[in-house]
Amino acid sequence: MQNPARKAVDEFRTEEQEMHDTTKVAIVTGGSQGIGEAAATKLAAEGFRVAVVASADRAKAGRVAQAIHAKGGDAAGFACDVRNPDAARRLIAEVHDAFGRIDVLVNAAGIFKPTPAGSSDATHVNQMIDTNLKGTWNTIDAVVPVLRANGGGRIVNVASVAGLTGFGSYAIYCATKAGIILATRALACELGRENINVNCVAPGNTATAMNDDIRNEAAMQGLRDFMAARTPSTRTFSEPEDIAGAIAFLASDAARAMHGSCLLMDEGISAGL
Repeated sequence: MQNPARKAVDEFRTEEQEMHDTTKVAIVTGGSQGIGEAAATKLAAEGFRVAVVASADRAKAGRVAQAIHAKGGDAAGFACDVRNPDAARRLIAEVHDAFGRIDVLVNAAGIFKPTPAGSSDATHVNQMIDTNLKGTWNTIDAVVPVLRANGGGRIVNVASVAGLTGFGSYAIYCATKAGIILATRALACELGRENINVNCVAPGNTATAMNDDIRNEAAMQGLRDFMAARTPSTRTFSEPEDIAGAIAFLASDAARAMHGSCLLMDEGISAGL
């Protein structure tokens, strides 16, 4: 039985695209919305063939892939619970089968929840550790053998300014993102000699569905005012496309000298804290 993702790729393959099967392939987890969706769209515009990965609903990833095709790009939708290492390995195998190669992994899957000390929700704690930290590790662990076989590649992790600066009531989120930053540095030391660049981007406040409550709910007005007063650029929230541009750079040959770097994209908010 044909791999459904392979079928989706073939369905949209044009004769011209058939001539470019050596075009680099990028996987984007968390690709069905927010920064991940913007990154998938940007990478496709830069000429990558893109595996758009949703957490559970392949149809959500498929809608992003359809939008990429409508703009002349090449993409297919996938689904993977990155918290599960076996699922991560299946994803890598499925993408490799569908596209014939893998060159870039972008880890954009993540969860953002408050965990105030003394009244935190254990579910939120576990979700963030499992998705943000373990999920990032699971996909990296699964893709490294493929990148080694290719003779190299790029891994781009999405961390956060919260991994560099503490924010009250978000200790676990901060800890998971700090873990991603240090894991990025350690992996760069481990994999750099194999022509595998591992870097990360640390967004600040970015306008996505993840923080829709902070941006729009009346009860959050005080927090919005606090954030605005401390954002030097005067843009309290970056756009996902801003972060996608940094991700595309780290995925490109222009970043070949970068190993273990963290690009801070926070509108300057951490500069004065």
